[in-house]
Amino acid sequence: MKQLILVFFGGGLGSALRYLLGKQLPTSHLQLPWSTFMVNLIGSLIIGSLFGYMATKHKLSNDIIVFTITGFCGGFTTFSAFTKESFYFLKNGQSHLFFYYVLGSIIFGLLCVWIGYITVLKTLGS
Repeated sequence: MKQLILVFFGGGLGSALRYLLGKQLPTSHLQLPWSTFMVNLIGSLIIGSLFGYMATKHKLSNDIIVFTITGFCGGFTTFSAFTKESFYFLKNGQSHLFFYYVLGSIIFGLLCVWIGYITVLKTLGS
């Protein structure tokens, strides 16, 4: 029950922060959904940093992992919005935007995980 409550509060915090950040990001003349793209990259950077921290033999309690990775990052990042926006591009015949968005999200998301991971490893040592 304790972990369920941690996921609940972490997810609520992540979702609220995503909403606030989405309101601050400008819309693009290219019609790309920058707010979803950016929160997913930030979430990837956070997850990579946490994995890097754990790889340095530092321990995180299971409660912190559940709160941050499952709760906060799960609420902050948004796969459902990403897929809805991707589908919208296909439905409207904007295949070029679909490919830019999908490939950019995957490539840059993985890059952010790697950057977070490597940065923490180099900072704290392995």
